Amino acid sequence: MIRVAAVGDIHLGPDSAGLLRPAFDTLGTCADVLLLAGDLTRHGTPAEARVVAAEVAGLPVPVVAVLGNHDYQSDQEEAVARELRAAGVHVLEGDGVALHLAGTKVGVAGTKGFCGGFAGCSGSEFGEPEMKAFIRYTRSCAEALGRALGELREADCTLRIALTHFAPVPDTLAGEPREIYPFLGSYLLAEAMDEEGADLAVHGHAHFGTEHGMTAGGIRVRNVAMPVIDRAFAIYHLSANGHVPASGEPAPTGTV
Repeated sequence: MIRVAAVGDIHLGPDSAGLLRPAFDTLGTCADVLLLAGDLTRHGTPAEARVVAAEVAGLPVPVVAVLGNHDYQSDQEEAVARELRAAGVHVLEGDGVALHLAGTKVGVAGTKGFCGGFAGCSGSEFGEPEMKAFIRYTRSCAEALGRALGELREADCTLRIALTHFAPVPDTLAGEPREIYPFLGSYLLAEAMDEEGADLAVHGHAHFGTEHGMTAGGIRVRNVAMPVIDRAFAIYHLSANGHVPASGEPAPTGTV
């Protein structure tokens, strides 16, 4: 049994130092890995990233992250990623990492992802160059995620997790205005997951969405934006034989 702790959209800034550390310090007793689903900072500055790095440095479990749109705001996303990596965080963008957790080889493939919409109400690579570039960027993120999942399969990972910021399905957007669904995610991410296979998909971004969803291919999707899970992290159980469903659990007593 692998215990996956996950949270996104923590939006830390200089006045947030120490806010989540007490909760994260309990991870050694309740989780095997921590996933961060983007929007870790408010405006994507290195100073904010250093606050995030201090919250997760030296934790008793590995930390894997993708960036979110807020982490790109200041056009310093590479500097943000460097600050996190300096604290030991595996920051993914179109690649993956294999971890040995509780005797099981677990692969995490990650990308920020992007917008575009879902079946029946999505954008396409047609018309103006700007529209083509918009959808091509989304497609490139999805294709990179698919390649990373495939590489983890070839690396004999028993379990594979897809980590994104933008949503792969509309299920977990329920509660958001339908008018903005195309700006909250893309079906292309789910297609990549279904084609290459995954045991769990984790994302953030949709603050007013819903926690539970599923891809057309049956992959369980969890929206772990902090405003949705309303705690420092949610925990999902994954079994190597596939018999145990991923289910959220509250963070330990006394955590945020």
